[in-house]
Amino acid sequence: MSEAVTSGPSPVEYIQHHLQNNSIGEGFFTLHLDTFFIALALAVLLGVIGKIVGDNLDPDKPTGLQNLLEVIFEFVEQQVKDAFSGYNPLIGPLAFTVFVWVFLMNAMDLLPVDLLPWLASLVGIHYLKVVPTANLDTPLALASSVFALMICYNIKIKGPIGFIKMFLFHPFPANNIIVKIILMPVNILMTTIEEVAKPVSMGLRLFGNMFAGELIFILIAIMPWWIQFIPGGLWAIFHVLIISLQAFIFMLLTIVYLSIAHQPLEADH
Repeated sequence: MSEAVTSGPSPVEYIQHHLQNNSIGEGFFTLHLDTFFIALALAVLLGVIGKIVGDNLDPDKPTGLQNLLEVIFEFVEQQVKDAFSGYNPLIGPLAFTVFVWVFLMNAMDLLPVDLLPWLASLVGIHYLKVVPTANLDTPLALASSVFALMICYNIKIKGPIGFIKMFLFHPFPANNIIVKIILMPVNILMTTIEEVAKPVSMGLRLFGNMFAGELIFILIAIMPWWIQFIPGGLWAIFHVLIISLQAFIFMLLTIVYLSIAHQPLEADH
């Protein structure tokens, strides 16, 4: 996907350079500037496009962009109808935003490996990792936001007492009060693991697939330029399916988990 490195850094150094974030801070307080600003720029781009299309809606003569967004919106709306029980006006727009935003961040992988880092080097930026979702922070942050909504809706629908009961009496309910008390520590542990596993699995799944895809593009870029095009082109075509599928899975899990959070306590298990 880019001109191979024939001089200068070794293949290992080349790979390490492309996997290095432009960061400030240390440890837990490290801020990956490239991940943050690229994700922010794509969010702003999505908002601007939505604003432009929304201000120029024409049901009689829709533009190509309007048609595309309507197709995506109808697709997402159908997923919400199929997977979400009950009604919440937030779920549809949230699912649409998650799907399109994650897709755009994933799609940064389709740009030539050296293009944006080279442009960044012209203004003195020596490290630039261009795929936000190939950095663990972004998928886990998105999944944590969904997790926060899950907690909020669990408390709202079930009530504070019902939310506590969910941890005390599930997944192993019992009729005998003594058995209930005995099982409480096990239920708390199992329910906590179950709930925490949801955002963790969401984030790790997205990160793992996108990191692997980015690494393969970098490995292809190490090849001589005259043989890059065939494997690079084939992988790019296949990768379009991966980035679309990962955006779809993340959106669908968001819908499903929020649907579970909207169910009364008796219907949870």
